[in-house]
Amino acid sequence: MYNVGIDIGSTASKVVVLDDSKKEILYKKVMPTGWSSVQASRDIEEWLLENGVTEDNRKVVATGYGRVSVPFADKVITEITCHGKGASFFNPGKDITIIDIGGQDTKVISFRDNFVDDFKMNDKCSAGTGKFLEVMAGRLGVDLDEMFALARKGKDIKISSMCTVFAETEIISLIGKGTPKEDIACGVIHSIINKVIILVNRIPKSDQYFLTGGFAGNDYMVEHLQELLKADVSTHEDGRFAGAIGAAMLAK
Repeated sequence: MYNVGIDIGSTASKVVVLDDSKKEILYKKVMPTGWSSVQASRDIEEWLLENGVTEDNRKVVATGYGRVSVPFADKVITEITCHGKGASFFNPGKDITIIDIGGQDTKVISFRDNFVDDFKMNDKCSAGTGKFLEVMAGRLGVDLDEMFALARKGKDIKISSMCTVFAETEIISLIGKGTPKEDIACGVIHSIINKVIILVNRIPKSDQYFLTGGFAGNDYMVEHLQELLKADVSTHEDGRFAGAIGAAMLAK
């Protein structure tokens, strides 16, 4: 029996197929959610069928922003629970605090004794999320990888605006003043990290943090979170699949 987890986020949709023991990833895929989470779920269903994962040999759990748009799911579960469970896949038996920087929100989840015991979420504004970085990178004329590369060469400057729209205006002004692109990139990324730290500090301090979401595996993000939290921050190249993995682990 295949155990399928589908995490339809606002920006990207992730799908993972675990083996019957729920300990090995057999298949995984990430694709843009696009304008319609319904269409994203159709694309996922087509991909599953291509890999021989059919309604006769699978159990499916959907999570994320578009979880209600997966008509073939046997169950839907909140992303908080799934991210907690998915992080435990990479950190078996450990108490851990998960930092998930998503496209439209950021979540901090305290996972203790194999259960979520606390969480905080920033979903009122895109500041402090992947979308914020995406917009700012676009304004600088670079992609996200190029933006992080620039930031390593720059010095931190303060981006004071909390709102994405006002921050974009602020960046246009900095560009007009001739501020180096490297410094702007560094300031934007540090602005994101500082907002994440504010959210993290709203729950009890942890000795161990784990970064998931679109920036999982990003050394720059890990280094600076570690520096500000004064604690160990780990991640994994498949950390962006944490929600989908957790969903698959919860399939029954």
